[in-house]
Amino acid sequence: MLYYLFTYLQELNFPGAGVFQYITFRAAFALIGSLIISMVIGKRIIQKLQLMQVGEVVRDLGLQGQIEKQGTPTMGGLIILAAILIPTILFAKLDNIYIILMIVSTVLLGLIGFIDDYIKVFKKNKEGLAGKFKVLGQVGVGIIVGSILYFNDGVIVKQKIYNDAAPSHVSRELINDEVKESSENYTWEEVKSTVTTIPFMKNNEFDYASLTSWAGKYAYTLGGILFIIVVIVIVTAVSNGANMTDGLDGLATGTSAIIGITLAIFAYVSGNTVFADYLNIMYIPDSGELVIFISAFVGACIGFLWYNSYPAQVFMGDTGSLALGGIIAVFSFAVRKEWLIPLLCGIFLVENLSVMIQVGYFKYTKKRYGEGKRVFLMAPLHHHFQKKNMHEAKIVSRFWIVGIMLAMLTFVTLKLR
Repeated sequence: MLYYLFTYLQELNFPGAGVFQYITFRAAFALIGSLIISMVIGKRIIQKLQLMQVGEVVRDLGLQGQIEKQGTPTMGGLIILAAILIPTILFAKLDNIYIILMIVSTVLLGLIGFIDDYIKVFKKNKEGLAGKFKVLGQVGVGIIVGSILYFNDGVIVKQKIYNDAAPSHVSRELINDEVKESSENYTWEEVKSTVTTIPFMKNNEFDYASLTSWAGKYAYTLGGILFIIVVIVIVTAVSNGANMTDGLDGLATGTSAIIGITLAIFAYVSGNTVFADYLNIMYIPDSGELVIFISAFVGACIGFLWYNSYPAQVFMGDTGSLALGGIIAVFSFAVRKEWLIPLLCGIFLVENLSVMIQVGYFKYTKKRYGEGKRVFLMAPLHHHFQKKNMHEAKIVSRFWIVGIMLAMLTFVTLKLR
């Protein structure tokens, strides 16, 4: 909202009003604003949750320091949601399709998590929202996100269209790098496309419609359907991955902040013609505005760590964890970097896989040998290290370090092909 106010003031030649046109300026204020909101609102929400006796119910699984967590306020994800949405509404362009997409996704995913926490806490049902309904909600969000990204006319990319400046004896497919580097040999063209980015490939753009080329004139339509299916799968998987990771104080929050910083850089370079041209990546018009949203996201995560770091004064609950994972997935699709998720969100992926491996192997050995065996001492993976008597704070710190390493490797994919 402030963007429009300062745009109006700029038209009136108000001194300094033009600074609000800069994405970096608004992103900085969104980050600072989300930090302040997290700390100010956070304290009051925690006090309110304590008065309402909205405490975590902990099952005794024999983990170090587990019983001490009994009664710690949960549903702290409300703090994260407020710290994301308020600065975004204040500092972003609200008519930007990507901002609208992120706000809608955040609200819907937060609502699914809130319903789950509400059933657990107020209805005294430890199972919370039934798994099938939770997945149904995530699938619904995936359909909405995929449909907006596919059908909305504001979602476009600018691609390099090479002209015939190459020597006549060189085919279009074999245009050498020197010819490609010359700005005289290509133009930028705005197109609606199902193209995305594939890491570690020289020509790192991949079109979902290429997988349905056999369908002739229906190839693009079927490619769009395939794209929406991929959105559904990845949004559901990453959302649940973040939920699995939220088992130790500060683990999911800190990991999400690291991922958010990486995505902020991707959004900035993808929305800037100079950087997109230099890095030879897709230029996505209007996507630079996403930097404001993701800055608020990072600020919200760091601000929440003020209360969520060991020993935690509040837990985010599913209200926060489902939203964090879903936001990361949706944002990745918006900047066309969804196939970097297995690398960037490696912590979430490993946590998910550890549960799948544990359950699958237990069922297999029980069926074959009559006695179930386990790969890990306990799943998800962070509990395996707890069972090995490693301190919770050390586990979290080491997971963060791995997350930073994965983020750096993800950066490298911009040039390593």
